[in-house]
Amino acid sequence: MASPAFEDIVADFEFLEEWEDRYRHVIELGRAMGPLDDALKVPATKVDGCASQVWLHPVIESGRLHFDGDSDAMIVRGLIAVLRGLYGGLTPEEVLAVDPRAEFGRLGLNDHLSAQRSNGLRAMVDRVQGFAQTAAR
Repeated sequence: MASPAFEDIVADFEFLEEWEDRYRHVIELGRAMGPLDDALKVPATKVDGCASQVWLHPVIESGRLHFDGDSDAMIVRGLIAVLRGLYGGLTPEEVLAVDPRAEFGRLGLNDHLSAQRSNGLRAMVDRVQGFAQTAAR
């Protein structure tokens, strides 16, 4: 069960037939995010396993996951925005119930990201799921 924001992203992707347009849309999603405060760009928030510099800062507010993030690569920043769409506002238990591979498959991301980007996306998913798992205890 993905969040309503992710369903909006899926609908946008269905409208955009060309992959170049979809990549541009992902980049625009990243540009629309506010910047991550530099004070939060610390080793504890850095995501290992990404070719780019990536930071995720997840928090639980009122029992729901929210997170900010940033990257030095525009496409990766956009992927962070997609992750926020997928998981933002869900409870930790709901986050753990989401099948990210299936959801990204709905966008076609599984087939259109380079191996490095796929590995980085998987590392970001692992970070969010690990945080949700800890919060669910």
